[in-house]
Amino acid sequence: MHPVFATAPAASAIPITFATKATWEAISAGIPGEARRFALANAFTAKPGAYLALPGADGKIAQIIFGLDDESSRHCDPFRPGELPGLLPPGVYRFANAPHDTRLATLAFALGSYRFSRYRKSEMPDVGLVPSDGIDVAAISRMADAATLARDLINTPSNDMGPEELAIAAQQLAERFGAGFNCIVGEDLKQQNFPLIYAVGMASPRAPRLIDLNWGDPAHPKVTLVGKGVCFDSGGLDLKPSAGMLIMKKDMGGAANVLALAQMVMDARLKVRLRVLIPAVENAVSGNAFRPLDIFRSRKGTSVEIGNTDAEGRLVLADALALACEDKPDLLIDLGTLTGAARVALGPDLPPFYTNDEKLALDLARFAKQENDPLWRLPLWPGYDAWLDSKVADINNAPSGTFAGSITCALFLQRFVEGAKTWLHVDIYGWTPSAKPARPEGGECQAARAIFGLLGERYG
Repeated sequence: MHPVFATAPAASAIPITFATKATWEAISAGIPGEARRFALANAFTAKPGAYLALPGADGKIAQIIFGLDDESSRHCDPFRPGELPGLLPPGVYRFANAPHDTRLATLAFALGSYRFSRYRKSEMPDVGLVPSDGIDVAAISRMADAATLARDLINTPSNDMGPEELAIAAQQLAERFGAGFNCIVGEDLKQQNFPLIYAVGMASPRAPRLIDLNWGDPAHPKVTLVGKGVCFDSGGLDLKPSAGMLIMKKDMGGAANVLALAQMVMDARLKVRLRVLIPAVENAVSGNAFRPLDIFRSRKGTSVEIGNTDAEGRLVLADALALACEDKPDLLIDLGTLTGAARVALGPDLPPFYTNDEKLALDLARFAKQENDPLWRLPLWPGYDAWLDSKVADINNAPSGTFAGSITCALFLQRFVEGAKTWLHVDIYGWTPSAKPARPEGGECQAARAIFGLLGERYG
């Protein structure tokens, strides 16, 4: 159970009453006289995010009033209660009435209690929540714990989260759930035919590697997760400007979220044969760095011309996807922090996803809404496929021009998917630029909850 959840009797917990501007008048009418006058004296109007602690006759907190968005608002954030852990005085609390969605509000409370404290002492909110009746605390804890894993991995700076450290995190997860674990390191990548992964990572003194985790009954449907694990991205010889390099510790966000998703799958014991593949590299600059217009033969046999060394994520994913397809999975999913174009199109909070499976697309959109884990489908538009053509190789990793960058990246990856029954690609950001309810600034768990909901429905 997530540490924010308390087992104290509900009657002893301080009640939290949710109000909106529309409901505040009726709610305030039911508050005892002195406390109601206190609320009026504080000019409380239940605007979204407004917080007020009402005193009892004994001077202790009698209840908390917290403002939510009106249901008719242009944007009604079901995670608004995620602000509470940072506002409440120490104590144990309960929901006195229902917020817009009690399950999501409970999850938001847990997500909002997250603090990254590896390098500086951080005051953890000394608050507990007694879950409402009917809430599946184990399911909520599973999601919150997975988000903690993803956030911690992404927030850890690259000096302490290189390819080796990422592999150690994956190995620890494998050991926790009794999964098989293998890791191909350095020169062995060349010998075992992973030339693109090796090419991207060979300039760094921290050896590239391919992480491979297996779990579950081999007789169950094969679900393979592939996560981009670029532990720092300088851009390579096509060097990023300093502003573009500033948060590149998050470029392994795909790997972090794949591990978070795998943790949920294994913890819930879904009936799948799970495989997790993570190409873990650092895209560094040195005398042996790969160069623009270099050509490499991929694992699949496709020759790839390097149009830009800063389009390295799709290269390492290409070899990993080719390996995954050799196993002919029923469902192949890859996540990566891949393109700035996706952020230009949809912003940091709304990752695009790509698939040619219409039912999968509809189901995933449904779970994205249900779990408040936003995703938006973009097309694998075949008319742009020719943009990947090279005059000297089978394909170029970075077409010239600035149009449809996220789509052309997805089309590039599609060239390496052959043998999987269904493929899903998600171009995540993995970062919250400024804090929002339940979403502290920093590394973020994106797409994993929505995908887990889909997997749970299909294989639970």
